[in-house]
Amino acid sequence: MPLQRVHFAEDVPEVFRASLQDIRTELEVPAEFPAEVVAAALEVAAQPRLPELDRTDLEFVTIDPPDSMDLDQAVFIERAGDGFTVYYAIADVGAFVQPGDPIDVEARKRGETLYAPDKRTPLHPPELSEGAASLLAGEVRPAVLWTITVDATGEGTDVLCQRALVKSRAKLNYAGVQEELDAGTASESLQLLREVGKLREQRELDRGGVNLPIPDQEVVASDGEWTLEFRAPLPVEGWNAQISLLTGMAAAHLMMQGEIGILRTLPESPDDLRRKLENTAKALGISWSAETSYAQFIHGLDPKVPAHAAMLAACTVLFRGAGYTSFAGGVPEHPQHAAMKAEYAHVTAPLRRLVDRWTSEICVALSAGAEVPEWIRESLDDIPKIMDEADRKAHAYERSIVSMVEAGLVAEHVGATFDGVITDVDEREETRGVVALSTLAIEGRVTGTSPLPLGQQARVKLTEADIAKRTIAFELVG
Repeated sequence: MPLQRVHFAEDVPEVFRASLQDIRTELEVPAEFPAEVVAAALEVAAQPRLPELDRTDLEFVTIDPPDSMDLDQAVFIERAGDGFTVYYAIADVGAFVQPGDPIDVEARKRGETLYAPDKRTPLHPPELSEGAASLLAGEVRPAVLWTITVDATGEGTDVLCQRALVKSRAKLNYAGVQEELDAGTASESLQLLREVGKLREQRELDRGGVNLPIPDQEVVASDGEWTLEFRAPLPVEGWNAQISLLTGMAAAHLMMQGEIGILRTLPESPDDLRRKLENTAKALGISWSAETSYAQFIHGLDPKVPAHAAMLAACTVLFRGAGYTSFAGGVPEHPQHAAMKAEYAHVTAPLRRLVDRWTSEICVALSAGAEVPEWIRESLDDIPKIMDEADRKAHAYERSIVSMVEAGLVAEHVGATFDGVITDVDEREETRGVVALSTLAIEGRVTGTSPLPLGQQARVKLTEADIAKRTIAFELVG
């Protein structure tokens, strides 16, 4: 499931800091790296295993938030006839980490990088993730280089995955790139990023796929009260994400052909999920006709509109149940990611996600017609279990942080009444359910003295808002 990121416009208040630390303690979020892991990272940072192929001639750039230093991906696109060649360089963690070494052992315990408003808990030591392995501008780096041929319609037609030396020319940020594109001053490669990105977005819509442009949430203090504002993703963020999705689908194709790999899979959504989301849309004043599919509805939302941004955040439940499926000597019975309506694999964020190191190694071997390393085969079935547990922790971390912030937003209003819509009712006890407030992008538990009116407008009173417990509760009025 896509994660919701919560930021604070200013320093995190002390009352939240204490709760954040409680959350980390409860979920056993790891703290600093052990000394032997840091020592190993420093040693390999000075002597990575470098590939022979040199593609430092390609004018790669990275595009990330301004404060990011763990730069997994660099992109360069050129026109090829009536189509395109997409070069996508991915940080080569395998050039630094050996199976069974202290860095590998610790990474398997962590699974993925965790994010909170006050700190980041990385998968790999910063000496690697923000230093020697990161695709920093002006530095020659080992990378897994994806060369993908794309036709005039945006369809990928050929792929090559190999190790190479690359050199990023610039560390760009989304706002700066969007400004250059809008002004017409962007490089040809960035203009082609927009062109390919738009083609891929249309292909996604045509096949009924969903890629949620999840807005970041920012807590802003004004006149002594906190409010929650949404930062809508810029168009370039969607175009950049489409290059990552294109690569993930190419990787899935390689692995399916080679009959070995790890896919990101998702079963079809249960029928009652749409009913709940329709009720949420009603609470937010958004029309959703019976003839409109999930994909059409979501593609029609504008993240710049607060109610639409809140709806996009609610739609993350569509990705609930996503997991990892490993296979060898055949292909999975259900290989598709239902939300994307395609086979897909995670390969583009190895600095922040463990599984990407495995899938990258598999794709490099398959693309070269070589044997997949034995250590990959031996550990293939372990990675889905590690990643599923890491995902559970990441989502529990996210939910706890969001619940903490929401409780803080309304903590001073216990006893006040609000308008909302009952979005869900407990099947076993119809006097209990969930209400979505119409004026705030907040959901909470609600109880009544009679069955709750599912999908209907309701007046509710806030009875509890506890930051430390991260709980919000309402009762039906009248």
